[in-house]
Amino acid sequence: MNLQIVPIHHIPEIRPGLNLGEYLRQGVQASGWELEARDIVAVTQKVISKAEGRIVKLSGIEPSVYSLSLGRQTGRDPRLIELIRRESRRIVRMRGDVLICETHHGFICANAGVDQSNVEGADSVTLLPKDPDHSARQLAELLGCGVIVTDTFGRVWREGLVDVAIGIARVPLFVDYRGQIDTYGRALKATLLSAADALAAAAGLVMGKTAQTPAALIRGFPWEETDSSVATLLRPPERDLFL
Repeated sequence: MNLQIVPIHHIPEIRPGLNLGEYLRQGVQASGWELEARDIVAVTQKVISKAEGRIVKLSGIEPSVYSLSLGRQTGRDPRLIELIRRESRRIVRMRGDVLICETHHGFICANAGVDQSNVEGADSVTLLPKDPDHSARQLAELLGCGVIVTDTFGRVWREGLVDVAIGIARVPLFVDYRGQIDTYGRALKATLLSAADALAAAAGLVMGKTAQTPAALIRGFPWEETDSSVATLLRPPERDLFL
C-alpha cells in the first residue's frame, strides 16, 4: 500500500444552500488533481453542516430551567447547554464544564458535537449533520468516488484529539485480518482494523484546524465498493466493558 493524502485547497467559505460537491470537485481540480473512482475524499462535518444549514444563533435559544441550572453549575452559557441537551440522547458524564454526551446518532463526544469554532458570528454555533451517512452518499454520487465525513473526537484514557469517521459512503469500514495467519503461524482472532477511522485521522493531520482546508484527497488505499454505515462502528451497550 502506498498512500497519498493531500489537502484540497481553493474551497471558499461554505454557506447554507451552496453545492458543496461541486465546490469540492473544483477544489480538487484547482489543487492539480483529477478524481478517480477509487479515490476517497475526506471532508469535515463542519462544511457539510454549513451547507446543510445546521447553524444556530444562540440569541434565538430560550434555555430551560434545567439548562439555566446547569449553566450556573458549569459556568457555561445556558443557551449553549440547551442546544447540547437538544442534540443529545443522554448526558454520559459531566465534570466541571465538560459535558460528554451521546448524540441522537449514537456518537459519544463532547458537547454532542455542538461547536463554536470556525463559524461566522460571535453567537453562532454549528450542529452535526442530521444524517452524516446520507450526506456522504450524496457527495459520493456527485464526485464519483468514496467519501468519509470526519469530526474531531477525544479518546478514552488518552490525551489529544483525532479525527474519526462519522459518515461514510462506498468505502468499507474495516480491514479484517481475522482468520489470517501471522508470521509465527498463529491464526489471528481479533484483528479487525478500523480503516475508516485510521484514514480520517490521517486526513485530519493533512487538513489541519486553522488552514481553512476542510477536505483531503486519499489515494492508494485498496478498497472495493460496499454499502457501509458508520453505525456499524458503534459498539452496542451489551458489549461495552465499562458501563
